[in-house]
Amino acid sequence: MQFENIIGQKETKEHLVQMVHHNRLSHALLFLGKEGSGALSLAYAFAQYIVCEKVNGKQTVANGASLFGEEPATVAEEKFSLKDSCGICPACVKARQMMHPDIHYCFPVIIKKAGSTPISNDWIVEWRQFFSLHPYGNVFDWLQFIKAENKQGNITADECNDINRKISLKSFESEYKVMIIWMPEYLTKNGNKLLKLIEEPPPNTLFILVAENEGLILPTILSRTQLVKIPLLTNTEVEVALELKNGVKIEKAQQLAALSEGNYREALQLLQHAENDWQATLREWLNMVVKKNHAAQVKWIEEMSKHGRENQKQFLKYFTHLLEQAIRLRSIPSLVNTSGTANNEQDFALRLNKLCSIPQQEAIINELDKANYYIERNANGKMLFHALSIKLYHIISNNSLILIN
Repeated sequence: MQFENIIGQKETKEHLVQMVHHNRLSHALLFLGKEGSGALSLAYAFAQYIVCEKVNGKQTVANGASLFGEEPATVAEEKFSLKDSCGICPACVKARQMMHPDIHYCFPVIIKKAGSTPISNDWIVEWRQFFSLHPYGNVFDWLQFIKAENKQGNITADECNDINRKISLKSFESEYKVMIIWMPEYLTKNGNKLLKLIEEPPPNTLFILVAENEGLILPTILSRTQLVKIPLLTNTEVEVALELKNGVKIEKAQQLAALSEGNYREALQLLQHAENDWQATLREWLNMVVKKNHAAQVKWIEEMSKHGRENQKQFLKYFTHLLEQAIRLRSIPSLVNTSGTANNEQDFALRLNKLCSIPQQEAIINELDKANYYIERNANGKMLFHALSIKLYHIISNNSLILIN
């Protein structure tokens, strides 16, 4: 993978390149970025950049450099100006296929065969397939991909021993050996086996730890790494990526980008369920709640419970998004579209402002966040939406009905 294949993150890419050019490369880097920011993809692109033969100057002979003389100035200048791996040299080809002998991988796994110890090498074929299909995926996606079901992924003590073994080997082709550890949060106390290796690795060894939650990493490991913060993507970057990579129309891309809040994985999840008209569903639900139409509510809840957890979460997130937009419009009136062009979301948000006050909207958002939390933990959909309907009625019961289409 090359830097050019990664969405946004221009400043981070430039920072990583400068670290190499100015010899400021630490032996252990921590790529810290929220889900959907592209931290893992950046780690792969950086590893490919490190081993690229053109970046390392191994193609100077082919370019006409003397076998025994100094490197030509033009070649040196070309190396320094490279802001991405070439993508065509043998090292880049192997790195792109995740088969370079000097780039190693570690990630949470489960036992593959009864009686065996769970290590990443057992799942390397599946890992290559997963990353090629879901470069912005999270741990849940990975464990679902390998059909872990209710099993918990882990980075075991045996994995740490295997890392020690791999790093002790001499590099095969590249000047550097690179170890990418995805989700070091799963190391737990087993990570103490790696402390000496991370602090004093063999020469030309680079550790790249890719994490989402700094607070779950062992402090002893955290203190031995150089932090590289990976920011969330901007709405514009997500929108452009959806248009160019997925062929999404501009209007839909804008809506998905606003809902995903810089999380490209979330945008792709929303895209899968883009055929759902959540706004109409929400209008129907709120009207039934305010009118106290209990029979219709029961039927609506029955239908919603059939949607599945992901759809239910997306619906609640869409409701939260509209409430947040309503609060912004109330706080900053200049944001209101006065051009006369249609804006269904803004119109709905303005109706929500007529329905309830800011404290009421904040109370609803709090209940929606709780509901999302319970859905992720397999709460019964019917019971959850029944309870949520009752809570919504009590929050907005003092306001008149204005959501009739």
